[in-house]
Amino acid sequence: MTFKMAILDDYQDYARRAADWTQIGDKVEVTIFTDHLDDANEVAARLEPFDILLAMRERTPLPAGMLARLPNLKLILSTGRRNAAIDIEAARARGIPVCHTGYSSHGAMEHTWAMILAAFRHIPAETSSFRAGGWQRHVGGDLKGRVLGIVGLGNIGRGVARVARAFEMNVIAWSQNLTAEQAAESGAKLVSKQELFAQADIVTLHLILSGRSRGIVGAEELAAMKPTAWIVNSSRGPLIDEAALINILRDRKIAGAALDVFDVEPLPADHPLRSLDNVMATPHVGFVTEETYAIFYKDSLENLQAWLAGSPIRQM
Repeated sequence: MTFKMAILDDYQDYARRAADWTQIGDKVEVTIFTDHLDDANEVAARLEPFDILLAMRERTPLPAGMLARLPNLKLILSTGRRNAAIDIEAARARGIPVCHTGYSSHGAMEHTWAMILAAFRHIPAETSSFRAGGWQRHVGGDLKGRVLGIVGLGNIGRGVARVARAFEMNVIAWSQNLTAEQAAESGAKLVSKQELFAQADIVTLHLILSGRSRGIVGAEELAAMKPTAWIVNSSRGPLIDEAALINILRDRKIAGAALDVFDVEPLPADHPLRSLDNVMATPHVGFVTEETYAIFYKDSLENLQAWLAGSPIRQM
């Protein structure tokens, strides 16, 4: 029997290079989709013939309703350690295993700093000026001596703090369960949520999206920020109340927002965040690196080979 597998949302057409799919021989027929579909009916029609799906983390949603429309589905391979876009319980109820892969947080941490540096040195605007035949347009700012406020001092947050210390910044941190001792171990000072937003020159978010973290940054927190401060989000879009963020940016109450994640992805072409000149944004590429993709696709291939052989697989 030859199984049919769909690799979803491979925007850069990178899956075929990241792993040696010839290892599965003629056991699996692989189809790669490099585009993204939003309409649930179109998604269901496309995926209905497939036995196996390889889902890039949090791109195409696979809720219970969608899974019910895929009668042939036998296995879901998901990249990363967790995927909030998949209803794991609904899959289990159908007897469909959902596999996870390894993950590297370096790309997300490094991209956070790429955005911070680009924002403070006005790199997008200066690059545009240069390409248009112009010259200097802005005066940048030094990071030394600035206050960096980190919301969420986990693996990525700790990495961000290490780099901040190299820039000789003052680091403060807050999260719901963070202790003063844990903050100090990362070279940060524990402060209250209110103090962090009031004191920081840059606020950067590094939390897992959950029921208690959704909307954790709202109108009150944004209003407390300095008019010269930036907010950076390379974690999850819904951590910030999007409507409140748009309002504060339109009113120019803060310097700007550097964003790599959004409530809806891909972001609609006419979305307000695309047109605000105090938004510097990238299309959720923080984790999109050669090294991370190699982990994703090679581990997915190993999971697939194990499933085909009837061996233990890494299930979520």
